[in-house]
Amino acid sequence: QVQLVESGGGLVQAGGSLRLSCAASGRSLGSYTIAWFRQAPGKERECVAAITWSGGRTYYADSVKGRFTISRDNAENTVNLRMNSLKSEDTAVYYCAAKRDGSGWPGNIGFYNDWGQGTQVTVSS
Repeated sequence: QVQLVESGGGLVQAGGSLRLSCAASGRSLGSYTIAWFRQAPGKERECVAAITWSGGRTYYADSVKGRFTISRDNAENTVNLRMNSLKSEDTAVYYCAAKRDGSGWPGNIGFYNDWGQGTQVTVSS
């Protein structure tokens, strides 16, 4: 099991930026993929970005490509999500999640076993 704690959510104006962090503990992340999901009211949870700990390969949902950047910090065992040019439709609870590396689309929510509690991001306009 990987323990995950998100931080960095808050209220931001449209066009602004925000950085979310996901602190991981419990296991080495060398063979893990860490992803950010979000869930807006009335919508299903969706993957917005993912990164493999080993190699740093990244994946992005089309809706956030060019605006969001996922990265990892090996020293602090964290995964960050830099969100730029935020839009009102980015408003959601953002969760980080972890899974073992493997085949398949990394955005498949069914692959993820460990989840953080979520952090609220609200984009005002």
